[in-house]
Amino acid sequence: MRTDGSQAPSDLIQSVSRALRILETVGRSQRGLTVKQIARRCELGLSTTYHLVRTLTYEGYLIRCNDGTYLPGLEVADRFRELSAAVRPPTDTAVGLRRAAGATGFSHYLARFVDGKVAITGVAEGPRSPHLEDLIVGFDDAAHATAIGKALLATLDVTHRRRYLSVVGMRPYTRSTVVDRQQLEHDLAGLRRRGTFVERGQYRDNVACAATVISTGSAESPHMVLGCTMSLEEFQRNEPTVLNQLATVSRSIAAAVANNPTPPPLPL
Repeated sequence: MRTDGSQAPSDLIQSVSRALRILETVGRSQRGLTVKQIARRCELGLSTTYHLVRTLTYEGYLIRCNDGTYLPGLEVADRFRELSAAVRPPTDTAVGLRRAAGATGFSHYLARFVDGKVAITGVAEGPRSPHLEDLIVGFDDAAHATAIGKALLATLDVTHRRRYLSVVGMRPYTRSTVVDRQQLEHDLAGLRRRGTFVERGQYRDNVACAATVISTGSAESPHMVLGCTMSLEEFQRNEPTVLNQLATVSRSIAAAVANNPTPPPLPL
């Protein structure tokens, strides 16, 4: 899904698009899908679906189960590893992230815009934070519901932010999720003045997230955000300490980035 408003190219290859649609559809299913179910959900003819599914299975992108359903294949995992390698932060920055998680006990994350979407590019889990299975390298959803996403959205002007949200939507992840754009703009303005972005239970119940934009002092550097997660109870009990620690880690990573800049950003 494009977030930059670009139109489909005139030479778009339909079979490739359909194959990718099948992969996305099967990937979203937790129990696997039959060919007929895939055809129906992808709005494709049954014959076309059979040909594409057989090809994807032969290439290792789908696996056929004994009950006739299909699941994502191991080649998908290989592509994920390649994505992780492509977007991972410099070594010094990754080491700083792990040290922060070890010293504080909280899970820490790095994020930036990748191909025009808010995406997590680095993760270091801490034992004091709840495990959030979705927050892995490549996660590009819930920008409006996480402090990490809010921090990156705040670096956009209003027009680009409105366009982004109109494409990806603002689904409610919890009852606390802000799903009104005006309310989000109001919240972002206040958080921007504060310099730290915080959300409490908006992405996951009883989980809090704090984030800050890493300042490298270079206008050419892509915007990068540092965030950390913990239980809502722990954040409420230790908020000043958590925010001070986050600022300290941010300065450390900014120094590492200045000495070892990130590769050129992927297209915005």
